[in-house]
Amino acid sequence: MIISVVIPVYSGADHLVALNEALARERQRWQTEGAPFELGEAIFVDDASIDSSSEVLRDLDEKYDWIRVVTLARNFGQHPATIAGILHTSGDWVVTLDEDLQHDSAAIESLLKIAAETNADIVYARPDGSVHGGYRDVASRMYKRLMVTLTRKTEVASFNSFRLLRGSVARAAASVSGHETYYDIALGWFTDRFESVELPMTDSRYANSAQSGYSFTKLLSHARRLVISSQAKALRAAALVGLLGVLGAMVFATRALLIQTLGSSQVEGWTSLFVAILFFGGITSLILAVILEYLTNVVLHLQGKPTFFTIDRSEDVILAEWFRDRDVRPTT
Repeated sequence: MIISVVIPVYSGADHLVALNEALARERQRWQTEGAPFELGEAIFVDDASIDSSSEVLRDLDEKYDWIRVVTLARNFGQHPATIAGILHTSGDWVVTLDEDLQHDSAAIESLLKIAAETNADIVYARPDGSVHGGYRDVASRMYKRLMVTLTRKTEVASFNSFRLLRGSVARAAASVSGHETYYDIALGWFTDRFESVELPMTDSRYANSAQSGYSFTKLLSHARRLVISSQAKALRAAALVGLLGVLGAMVFATRALLIQTLGSSQVEGWTSLFVAILFFGGITSLILAVILEYLTNVVLHLQGKPTFFTIDRSEDVILAEWFRDRDVRPTT
C-alpha cells in the first residue's frame, strides 16, 4: 500500500528540511519493520511562496526521488494548494499536513491504525490541547460549534489540515472541488465514515509572532464557503421563520376575530396591520426558502456532488492484522 503525503508551502523555508527529515525517518522505519505500507511520495505544493522555499524545494527534489514539487502559477491559498497536490497523488492513502512542523509526521501511523481498525475513509487529527493559545483557540472552538449547528454535520468539529484520506475518496472530492467548494465538506459527498484522534499540536509560528497565517478576512471567507458547500442547512432556517410567521399571523388573526365576535372590546387598527405584515412576510420567507433550496441543489449538482460512489475497503483487513500482530509482538 502506497501512502502519499501532500504539503502546501507558502512560507516554510525554515522548516522544510526538518520536515523532510522527519518524513524520511518514518519512511525508513516502515521499510525496516516490513510494514504493508510505504511512503511512496511526498508532494510539496509551492503556493507562490514568499521566502526561499522554492530554492529549498528544488534542492530536496533533486536529492530524493520520492519527493515531487508542484508549482502553482500564483498564490491560490492553502485549500486550493492542497487540492492541487491531492490531484497529483497516486497513493492508496493520502496524508495532508502543514509545512510548519505543528503536525508530527510520526503520528501518520496512528491515523492509519484508526482507519484500519474502524474501516474509516477519513481520519482527522484533533489537537489535544492549546494550538495557538489565548483567544484564537477560544474563537476556533466557538466557530466550529457554530458551523456544526448551521451545517448539522458533527464531523465539522474535527476538521483539521492534518488528515488521512483514502486515496480514491481524496482524489474524487478534489476533482469536483471548485473555487467556492469547501474540500472537507466535499469529502462528505463520497463517504460518511469519519473518525478522529487527539494528537499534540502547537502552531509555533503563531506562538512566536502572535500572527496567524489566516487573516480575519480569510477566516470569514473560510466560513462562507463551508456554509455554502453544506447544502445550506442554514438556509432552511428561513423556511422555519416563514412558517412561524404564518402561524403567528393565524393565531393573532384568530384572537382578533374572537375578540371582535364576542364583543368584549374593540380590536385596534394596528392589529390587522400587524397580522397582514406577519402573514405576508412569512409567505415571502417561505417562498424564498423554497427558491434557495432549489438553487442550492442546482449548485451542488453543478459542483459535481455524486449520486453514488463505490469504495474498495478489502485491503483494510491487511492493515488491521499487521497492527494487531505488531501490538502483541514481544519487545526485545
